[in-house]
Amino acid sequence: MPALAHCKDCYVLTIQCPDTVGIVAAVSTFLADQKAFIKESAHYGDPDTGRFFMRTVFRSANTNALREDEITSGFAELAQRFEMDWDLFEANKKVKAVIAVSKFGHCLNDLLHRVQIGAIPVEVTAVVSNHDTFRDLVEWHEIPFHHLPITADTKAVQEEKLLGVIAETKSDLLVLARYMQVLTPATCDQLSGSIINIHHSFLPGFKGARPYHQAHARGVKIIGATAHYVTSDLDEGPIIEQAVERVDHTLSPEDLVLLGQDIESSVLSRAVRWHAERRVLLNDSKTVVFR
Repeated sequence: MPALAHCKDCYVLTIQCPDTVGIVAAVSTFLADQKAFIKESAHYGDPDTGRFFMRTVFRSANTNALREDEITSGFAELAQRFEMDWDLFEANKKVKAVIAVSKFGHCLNDLLHRVQIGAIPVEVTAVVSNHDTFRDLVEWHEIPFHHLPITADTKAVQEEKLLGVIAETKSDLLVLARYMQVLTPATCDQLSGSIINIHHSFLPGFKGARPYHQAHARGVKIIGATAHYVTSDLDEGPIIEQAVERVDHTLSPEDLVLLGQDIESSVLSRAVRWHAERRVLLNDSKTVVFR
């Protein structure tokens, strides 16, 4: 999977439209006419939904830089012909993200480290939490930390403050890095396709507190984690990434917790990276992920 961080003057074009003959040829011909060199391209036609999905990374084929406004205006006619929903992005422009966390910091710490070393093309604009636990860690990374405590009576007000942080920082993504609060349907709808959550894959089999201890009591042989987009249906949003590890009877509940935290961290980081690199396209209740 090529990284985009060092793709100078590259653009990412994403497309979805009704599936038909000639889409790839038309897009490739258009880019060639624009003197664009295609560095990476992937496409998929879903036989179940009849939808076509495409992601293309390109740059200028010569020393002259491409004009984004010319590409956008020129592509509009082609897009209309194929009834495309499409977007054009600068490949090296980082996605602005707010991270929300509660008392478990493994995913937060992993994300902050990967962002710091340039492994994920994201600018973390703020971290919000209903606890003050990770203030020192976040501020060490020189990122604003917002402590937004919450009770049943203050949930609506607290969530408005969270949305205010997102709006003030002009962020495009909210990452729930083990944020142990259920967002309201109104917020889920307002940020549709822009909230990524991580949870253990025991759901719905092991709901509630101490899922790894529940799993240990049942003698599970596989544990895992799932990263998905958040919708108003709790933990039912389109899945972006999953991973599992085999376990056995020799592992204690504490061992399962540690292993599970490692899986959660890696799965969430991949999901955030793929989203930021425009590799994930929504396909009804599913996703198309161009890895």
